[in-house]
Amino acid sequence: MKSKEAEIIDLMSSERSREKGVRLMMDAYQSRLYWHIRRLIVDHALAQDVLQDTFIKAYQNFHQFKQDSQIYTWLYRIATNEALQQLNKMKKMQKSEEGAEYHLQNLVAENVSADADEIQVLLQKAIQSLPEKQKLVFTFRYYEDLPYEEISQILDMSVGTLKTNYHYAKQKVEEYIKANYHE
Repeated sequence: MKSKEAEIIDLMSSERSREKGVRLMMDAYQSRLYWHIRRLIVDHALAQDVLQDTFIKAYQNFHQFKQDSQIYTWLYRIATNEALQQLNKMKKMQKSEEGAEYHLQNLVAENVSADADEIQVLLQKAIQSLPEKQKLVFTFRYYEDLPYEEISQILDMSVGTLKTNYHYAKQKVEEYIKANYHE
């Protein structure tokens, strides 16, 4: 029996079955990609748009998938790039780096459910305050629990650089929460 990944590759490789392949790919990876994007962008509607753009790019550029990694690694790379483009648009609209960070932290507060823990909100705000590379590495390690080797393929960074970024990100998140948590 073929793996889901092999089935998707087979379907996507043929012009006649590409539509079916993209539907199968969306069924398999949509939820994980949505939450990855949402953690970076925060806003639900924008995350949905970026997710849609991710699958459109995957559909249009499947011929560039070299099969030297797993499909979800390739999709995460596309989703991450699309999310970063969206964040850059948001930063330009906010006119300053500080303005964009402040905007993202406010989005966290606006998008929190009523039963969310204060510590969860602080964690999200802390993550939004991180520099871009640290935010990406922290998100992949903390939420996705991906090994450094896979993150390295997605972000095209060395494992050593990733570990350093994760270490600093973790420190900053801890400091942010300690400084802002009110018992």
